Amino acid sequence: MSGRRDQHESEQRGRTEPTLGNLDQLDAPSRRGSLRDAPPRDDLPSMKAEPRNARESAQPRRKRRRWLVPILLLLVICAAGAMWLGRSYLSNSLLPRTELNDVLGRAQQALAAGHLDGQDGTSARELFQAAVALEPDNDIARDGLHQVGMAELSQADAALQAGQFDVAAQKAAVARELLGGGSDVDHLDQMIASKRASQVQVATLVDQAQQAFAAGQYGGDHGAGALYRQMLAADPGNAVARHGLDQVGDALAAQAQKAIDANDGPGADAAIEQLAALQPNNAALPGLRAARAQAGQQDSAALAADLQQGDDALRNGRIAGDGDDTALAHYKAALALDANNAQAQAGLGKVAQALTVQASAAMDAGDAAQAGKLLDNAAALAPKSADIAAARARLQGMQTQPSTAAKAPANEDQDVVPAAAPAPTPQQSAQIARLLLQAQAATQRGDIMMPPGNCAYDLYRSALAIDGNNAAAQQGLQALPGAVQQLFNRALAAGDLVRAGQMLDNLADVSPGDASQGTLRQRLASAWLDQADRQLAGGDRIGAMQALQQARKLAPDLPRTRDLAARLQSGS
Repeated sequence: MSGRRDQHESEQRGRTEPTLGNLDQLDAPSRRGSLRDAPPRDDLPSMKAEPRNARESAQPRRKRRRWLVPILLLLVICAAGAMWLGRSYLSNSLLPRTELNDVLGRAQQALAAGHLDGQDGTSARELFQAAVALEPDNDIARDGLHQVGMAELSQADAALQAGQFDVAAQKAAVARELLGGGSDVDHLDQMIASKRASQVQVATLVDQAQQAFAAGQYGGDHGAGALYRQMLAADPGNAVARHGLDQVGDALAAQAQKAIDANDGPGADAAIEQLAALQPNNAALPGLRAARAQAGQQDSAALAADLQQGDDALRNGRIAGDGDDTALAHYKAALALDANNAQAQAGLGKVAQALTVQASAAMDAGDAAQAGKLLDNAAALAPKSADIAAARARLQGMQTQPSTAAKAPANEDQDVVPAAAPAPTPQQSAQIARLLLQAQAATQRGDIMMPPGNCAYDLYRSALAIDGNNAAAQQGLQALPGAVQQLFNRALAAGDLVRAGQMLDNLADVSPGDASQGTLRQRLASAWLDQADRQLAGGDRIGAMQALQQARKLAPDLPRTRDLAARLQSGS
């Protein structure tokens, strides 16, 4: 033997060799039923053998048996936990999920069919939400809800484009709830709010346009045509606006034809221009332009003849009176053909001036009655003429003077000298001085004819009403035409064409026969045409048309006026 000692032995002992004993007694029955209880019968000396380390091994064996029960109990607990976890894993991942799969399948079908939301439990939203309730962490169900949200967002945009704002808002709210907001949802909400605001504006414009159409107001900034165009700008697909614009076009075409039949050239031109601006491709435009061109040629010839005959009669002294061959008759005939003809209007002013000169001559001759009659005829043609106002003030001064014919001696060779008019009182003189100062201030402000009572024209006349012979008042009144021309030049240089037009109208009132008016009209017409060119280049056809109308009123025969009108009508 090697003599190695067991490493678990605590001390050295002699090795005890085992013996098999008497093998012949193996078949003998045991008396106690156990070999352990039978005494050895091997014919060897009896000896009691104890296992090695018997004392030392007895105590550890009892300790190992005491630890065996807790270990077994721990193993049982671990096995039970493993079985529970395994059951959960199998139920969640391995075992068939018939109910969840069925819900997800029906949800996908509802999504594909576009049945996104509802209240009967069959919509995609409801089914995906039911799947989330069965399994909160299921990725398929959560992704399905996101797809429903995106589909709702797409349908909301389609409803918005179709003008169904309430439907769009409802679907956008569902999309916001499912998607948790986002820039796309915010942008859609803003678009819905903007469209709703424009819808309110369009509804207001519809009412205004219908009222304007019923009142016959087809053109202009507040006319039915402009209002319907504003509606189309806010909502290009608005059927009401398109139908309304067609109605305005038909009304303007009928208006133009009626004006042509009545030989109303300016009215026909205005209607044709408005129609071309609103509907450049209107089918009635070619025929209207052809009819207007033919009528215009005839009117132009007749107008030129009347103007020439009026000027000839004025030079020959046939100013007014009975018959058709007077200057007054010919100028009125010209205005019947063209109510806005500047040359004919200036001719009436010249007639008024000539009558005023005759009235002054009558006053010089002491014939107040004839002077009054002539001034009345002149005032009917130029009621706000400064010269007429000054002459009438002079006539009133003559009529207030005491007659000296009865006091003078009956001597035909002695000249009768009229007595001087009574001098104004100090109070009247102070009042006249205040009126003159106010009139001068009004002239500097440009308040020539307006406001009534506080304009320069009325203030000077008020001073002359107190003292008809007041030289300062008469000079101030007669100096108004020159002041108006200066104000016109300032406004035109500043680009204030509206104010320049007002000054031109004032000049026509205070000095209707002024020869410089023709030049001033052409200058202002050119400025309006410049503005029309700029507006047309910028795409503002309505503004260009309105500026052209202003220029045409001032100088219809300018080549630029006809050229710009042709460009507008052709759409270039």
